[in-house]
Amino acid sequence: MRPLAVIGHLSCDVVAGGAPRIGGGPWHAARALRALRENAVLFAKCGESDRHRFRRELAATGLATSFSFAGTTTAFSMSYDEQGARTMAVEAIGEPWSASEPRQDLLRDVEWLHVAPLLRSDFDAETLARLGRGRRILLDGQGLVRVPQRGLLVLDDDFDRRVLRHVAILKLAEEEARAIAGDADLSSLASLGVPEIVVTFGLQGCLVLVRGTATHVPARPVHVDPTGSGDAFAAAYLAARAARHAPASAARRATAVVSALLSGSVR
Repeated sequence: MRPLAVIGHLSCDVVAGGAPRIGGGPWHAARALRALRENAVLFAKCGESDRHRFRRELAATGLATSFSFAGTTTAFSMSYDEQGARTMAVEAIGEPWSASEPRQDLLRDVEWLHVAPLLRSDFDAETLARLGRGRRILLDGQGLVRVPQRGLLVLDDDFDRRVLRHVAILKLAEEEARAIAGDADLSSLASLGVPEIVVTFGLQGCLVLVRGTATHVPARPVHVDPTGSGDAFAAAYLAARAARHAPASAARRATAVVSALLSGSVR
């Protein structure tokens, strides 16, 4: 099997008023990929000021990493209530990935790619088209609905539908799915034209939508800080699909990996 890869921005996160810490798709996905002992590559982007610190952090994961540095690092502040609902604000916005990043030779052996935007501005349709040539993409849907503006995080469905043309799997959190579907049944998400959609519901598990069939996969509740769980789930799901597991089976495996990571039974 060819290597898996994750591409996205790193972020500087402040959770519940704590000290700033590294976040973003490549970082959180790496935890799951390391636990699974996957042969994976990380493509990460951040601001120049965080170059050395974030390079050290990702080196500790033991996964091959390629960096891009420009502008400032995307930054968020967030908190969770007792039910796990998150309040989030955008503190800084990073430079978008360009259509020439990463270099083509670095992508040559990648067949399965987790594209992990933090905001809608991270990847445009041209960049997604290039990334999607010759490989299967799982796109984190927060990059469809998160408006790139500072202040309280805003979600809406005013995104360019062309970004989905090369997407094989779309992963959405519940609030992201609702931003797109509105009050309609979530089965209406099939109109996006993506063949495989997974909607996560936190402690309530996830819903897998494939060719008109919906399958609910329960989760084992773990009451700890869930930051990064979506990225870990996406990476584990993609690893299972690359290993030829069916979508529902991949969701069960990804759910188990996330539960293990949150409970501390694997690191």
